[in-house]
Amino acid sequence: MKSLNNKKVAVVIAFRGFRDIEYFVPVDILKKVGAGIKVISSKTGKAIGDEGGEVEVDMNIAQVDLTKFDAVVFVGGPGMSDNLDNPDFQQLARKAEESGLLLGAICIAPALLAKAGILKGKKATVWSSPLDKTAIKILKENGAEFQDSDVVVDGKVITASGPHAAEEFGWKLAGLLTGK
Repeated sequence: MKSLNNKKVAVVIAFRGFRDIEYFVPVDILKKVGAGIKVISSKTGKAIGDEGGEVEVDMNIAQVDLTKFDAVVFVGGPGMSDNLDNPDFQQLARKAEESGLLLGAICIAPALLAKAGILKGKKATVWSSPLDKTAIKILKENGAEFQDSDVVVDGKVITASGPHAAEEFGWKLAGLLTGK
């Protein structure tokens, strides 16, 4: 795979309760292939994952200049569940789509893309469990074509269904950023 030295990725996480593996695994892959990473959240400081991982937030979501990025990736976890209706998160997703950027979301985060109107008419996946199909319902109610897969790519939108798909998601993002 060719290097992503000139590619910049905005990774959006909940300030509290992002899913550690869904952040660290894809970000490590993207860094390995040379992509620049900026961590975005609702505030700056030290964000804490649901398993105790710590990440320094580079910028508040309100400060993001999308002209400086090639991709925006939303990370799942219980904290993202609390932000599905966050207007700043939804607006950033819509602006990224309008700008033609690669847009990624893993775990519960595809539900945010659905609520932002981005998945209408697109194939996508999302986290669910035998006892909780709420996120699938959100995708369908917002016009997405739900796929029961680990990772789904539809145009410039890539979705993944949860922690078990974090590595595949990271490599797919890297591949799409290189045009492969």
